[in-house]
Amino acid sequence: MKKIFLLLLIGCFFITGCGNYNEKNIIKSLKKSFDKSSGYKLKGDLSITNNDEVYNYSVEVSYKKDNLYRVILKNTANDHTQVILKNNDGVYVLTPALNKSFRFQSDWPYNNSQIYLFDAILNDLIKDDKKVFKSTKDTYEYNTVVNYPNNAMLKTQKIIFDKNLKLKKAIVYDKDNIEKMKMIFKDLDLTPKFSKDEFSIDSIISSKNRDEVAETGSLDDVIYPLFLPNGTKLVEEEKVEKDNGKRYIMSYDGDKSFLLVEETSDVFNEFTVIPTSGEPYQLMDSLGIVTDNSLSWTSNGVDYYLVSDVMNRDEMIKVAESIVGIVSMK
Repeated sequence: MKKIFLLLLIGCFFITGCGNYNEKNIIKSLKKSFDKSSGYKLKGDLSITNNDEVYNYSVEVSYKKDNLYRVILKNTANDHTQVILKNNDGVYVLTPALNKSFRFQSDWPYNNSQIYLFDAILNDLIKDDKKVFKSTKDTYEYNTVVNYPNNAMLKTQKIIFDKNLKLKKAIVYDKDNIEKMKMIFKDLDLTPKFSKDEFSIDSIISSKNRDEVAETGSLDDVIYPLFLPNGTKLVEEEKVEKDNGKRYIMSYDGDKSFLLVEETSDVFNEFTVIPTSGEPYQLMDSLGIVTDNSLSWTSNGVDYYLVSDVMNRDEMIKVAESIVGIVSMK
């Protein structure tokens, strides 16, 4: 009798988990739920860490399985809102307060890790054959590699579900296992309803969505990067007066030479779409656009443009991150 009971217990464990999930059927169950859905909506809080600085965002995502995405990122420190929109016309990075958007042809968000997209997280779980699984009293945890082509320092992530397979948290780490990004998921709806114009530009730039006051920033003095590649130094600086402020043009020379432009942002009277190339990139306190030889972003009403023929993306990003939010001396 005891032997029969033991065999039944073992069978229960391996076949059904006795009401619990195991490493394999968790992913199978998640994929089944996602495949049956028409898309999803989620809300959460994103934090990005750079040295001792932490930048916090509230995030809202709508995804519909017609290749449609809308990601609203609101900086909680200054209420500055930017939107990544992907529809049948392309990919847009919109800044409603400045009445402008950049549009580019891009594969975003496919083939890259994305900490605030459920389908991207699920894809990381499925693709990583060497992922590490851990079951605790209250959670299921996976450790996987990540794929951020525009930021090679990001290496791994921890994905945490509760015992009902509700996605709770994702944390991305660098090569030294230092936390760089964290997304706390507050709500994930796999049976969403979408409005007719949910993925249109007009719905985003309408007055009801423009809570910010359209003002340019103040650029009273040049902001210098705190980090420079070895042997690189500032050799020329030019100041240009604009109708709405100033423009600074700085030339840095050396083995890793680059040009840095800073200027007060232009606010357009009518909504303007600016065609460009590149990919959306989350640069600390702002969404930027990165290409193989340039990085551009807007922060606190100031536009920045960094271009180099000899620096790679990681090097440009490191210089840019040393500029964000910091006024320094030469």
